[in-house]
Amino acid sequence: MMRIFLKVLGVVLFLPYFAYAQTFSQIFSRMVNTANLIVGALFIISTVVFFWGIVKFIASSDNPQERQKAKAILWWGIIGMAVMASAWGLAFILKEYFQIGNQQPQFLSPPALTPIPLPG
Repeated sequence: MMRIFLKVLGVVLFLPYFAYAQTFSQIFSRMVNTANLIVGALFIISTVVFFWGIVKFIASSDNPQERQKAKAILWWGIIGMAVMASAWGLAFILKEYFQIGNQQPQFLSPPALTPIPLPG
């Protein structure tokens, strides 16, 4: 059931980009921008989880079991931030690889043919 929901969510999020875009570059650029927005929001959430773990760790300084729970929250916050940072990096690498934005790819032109002078 969750897989069907995720597929439908993906179609709902990205189908308008395919309908309005004329080129692959525009489609990919819009997808990267949407992914950056989602990753940014998730990065903020993981940072809040990390700081909540810090607050719980400090608040439960006298209870070892609660400190263990707070450490787990801290670790999940760190893991979330690491995953989101790597996702941002991957999106940046893909954007630079496909040269999305104002730059257009530079293609090499064939060498010019010059006539060879005949002896004589």
